[in-house]
Amino acid sequence: LKESSRVWIHRREKKEKDFPSKMVTMTSEASDKGNTSNESNTAIVPKKYVTMAGGEDAPNILVYKKMEAIIERMQSESGGVAVRTIKAFMSKVPSVFTGADLIAWIMKNLDVEDLNEALHLAHLLASHGYLFPIDDHILTVKNDGTFYRFQTPYFWPSNCWEPENTDYAVYLCKRTMQNKTRLELADYEAENLARLQKMFSRKWEFIFMQAEAQSKVDKKRDKLERKVLDSQERAFWDVHRPMPGCVNTTEMDIKKAYRRGGSSSLGSGSAGAMSNNPVEQMTRTIGLLKQRMERRTIKISKIAESYISYFEQYNDYDFFITTPELPNPWQSDNTELWEQDKSAKEVPLRRVKRWSFGLRELLNDPVGNEQFAKFLEKEYSSENLKFWEAVQNMKTLPQSEVKEAALNIWKEYMAPDAPCPVNVDSRSVELAREAVMSTGPINRWCFDVAAAHVYHLMKSDSYSRYLRSDMYKEILNGSKKKVKSIPNLFGVKR
Repeated sequence: LKESSRVWIHRREKKEKDFPSKMVTMTSEASDKGNTSNESNTAIVPKKYVTMAGGEDAPNILVYKKMEAIIERMQSESGGVAVRTIKAFMSKVPSVFTGADLIAWIMKNLDVEDLNEALHLAHLLASHGYLFPIDDHILTVKNDGTFYRFQTPYFWPSNCWEPENTDYAVYLCKRTMQNKTRLELADYEAENLARLQKMFSRKWEFIFMQAEAQSKVDKKRDKLERKVLDSQERAFWDVHRPMPGCVNTTEMDIKKAYRRGGSSSLGSGSAGAMSNNPVEQMTRTIGLLKQRMERRTIKISKIAESYISYFEQYNDYDFFITTPELPNPWQSDNTELWEQDKSAKEVPLRRVKRWSFGLRELLNDPVGNEQFAKFLEKEYSSENLKFWEAVQNMKTLPQSEVKEAALNIWKEYMAPDAPCPVNVDSRSVELAREAVMSTGPINRWCFDVAAAHVYHLMKSDSYSRYLRSDMYKEILNGSKKKVKSIPNLFGVKR
């Protein structure tokens, strides 16, 4: 315990040297025993918190600087918000101001004319922890006589605090040791303490010792100073561990973090070490690109599963693995197998099954393409397939014939008075119209966006309905019957 206290006191002294800021001067009225001296007390809470290096690189640092400029004007001795010590029965409330005084100062000294706008600005300052109500965990500002207090610069968010759960546990544990009404734990704080005690059960004794040591030091402070420090510490945790239903303003915006360039991914240390040297920036960019190249977007196991599934699906169509019914033309001079595939009269079962692998397999097969076209005619959507095939055919034409083919496609399928209009979005139509009506040479890929849209419609709608249709089932069942009726060498039906 002595060793822990000695280390902790050393850190406190170091913090006070690093942050020589002063608490708002507590001035009483003239009746306060004639004491009008501007005696200042440091509002540094001796806590062992961990700060993040490189505060100038924080995503919200520009917002923090603007807020702090306003707070410094509010704390100015001349022209600032009136901060005073309120006398009550047998007690004093030091260094406070009312919400009405704050709103009045904002509307007088800032370019704010609307009351709601002034309240919104004050709420933003409170939600970020620059000022806080002395008797409430909800960080907001009301235009009434509620008392508020300024936060010490030591706890400003521009210092990039990242307090850990152990620090929060020490703080809550210390609160339970002080038998005072203003320091009693709220319901959500008691629940958090129970959860943290369960989480850090193995080192709870160490946390309790730290809380006890800090509590002893706090008791040696002046009573008014202790009130101010306790409220500032409570407000700090209200910002970083807000009560349920309140917004956590310390959460980092993912977009702002991404714009920082991912300095943490390179492990380059603090942002202060970042240089404006173009060579170093380019080297850093190259390192990031190399990391992206080395990182796989898909796991090897998933790739292996997809390959296995693909090869199992096409296993029956590899004649080096599966023996076909007719002689393999790659191993013999017999081309009967190829001749059978060209024939449209007898479609083998394996060929019909292959149509169900995907729309591309169906369209690549001449018989399958013909059957799908007949199905689309029944569905009154044959123009989709005709348009898509016309676009694909135009890509194979010589450049001298592209313009005529493009104009024909436009007039046939996409013009306002087209006889066979296709169902595409307005953006695709506009892109195609600009390409066709341009004065320069027409690009053979001018209909690619519309063709991709039509292909997606056929794949997601027409193709799935074709596989469920009676037309496909009749062809599939007919091929199965033909396979069963083929006699083998012994004259027995299979």
